[in-house]
Amino acid sequence: MKPIFTALLLGWACQVLAQTASTGTAYTEISAIPYYQETDQDTANHKLNLVLPKNVTKPPLLIWIGGGAWSYVNRNMEMDVVRKMASKGFAVASVSHRLSAATWKDPALNTGIKHPEHIKDIARAIKYLHANAATYGYSDRNIFVGGYSSGGHLAALIVMDGQYLASEGLSKSMIRGVIPMAGTYDIGHYHQVLTSGNGLAFADNHIGSVFGLTPKEFELGSPTSYIDSLSTPMLLVSETNTFKYTRLFEDKLREANYKQLEVLHVHRLNHGELWKNLSYAPESIYRDLMADFIRRNTEAATAPN
Repeated sequence: MKPIFTALLLGWACQVLAQTASTGTAYTEISAIPYYQETDQDTANHKLNLVLPKNVTKPPLLIWIGGGAWSYVNRNMEMDVVRKMASKGFAVASVSHRLSAATWKDPALNTGIKHPEHIKDIARAIKYLHANAATYGYSDRNIFVGGYSSGGHLAALIVMDGQYLASEGLSKSMIRGVIPMAGTYDIGHYHQVLTSGNGLAFADNHIGSVFGLTPKEFELGSPTSYIDSLSTPMLLVSETNTFKYTRLFEDKLREANYKQLEVLHVHRLNHGELWKNLSYAPESIYRDLMADFIRRNTEAATAPN
């Protein structure tokens, strides 16, 4: 890996800073920051966008992972919700990761990577953001991870299967809270539901391209396999399309008597509608819920950083 500060200087030198004011806190954007620069990797997707609130001392950082079935995730598509969260006084990073094939959606999406390569990229992005907290001005003690749809799955997995952060010299205890939204958390169950609704060929094509098709591969990619290792406060949110996946995850967490769990099932919005609410609504109770969770789980600003 290139030296952290070399990557940082390259990122700063090649980006255009845009200063944007909103109805809340003004913020500054830095786009396409490279967080991992190995030449044999897909460096186009090893990038993140960072939005920093102005005039806020060491704000908490929310690392946001967009949705797209692990296959067509686009960090730039998430910038509406990212900016709106930054306007509440948080630093927010929208993170890209390498993608899986998705011929079930588009025949042109016929190449890509499989688990665990996506989650390795998330760990690399967290390492970069943690290492460069002082340079960008946010708190390295108050880092949160959230995501929508496939990003919700990855957000949960990064704090439950600790090996990926450990491989980057980090501990999952460094994450102050996690916000998985509208995701799936047991890949075997996901395969069963898709088979029932869309047929075996569709389920095998979609899930096989991302995780493989053996029971062991399902297990390794499932946050439900790591229930006993969870120690991070979690805000878990579903909508009508992902209720069954989230409820199964919730039930397993409650069976394990996990106490640091907050759950909201949004029964009035479907998958796309909740994402649009988070992204475009001038006022969103769901963004407010996220902001409240971050504030309640943030260390006091007077704590050493």
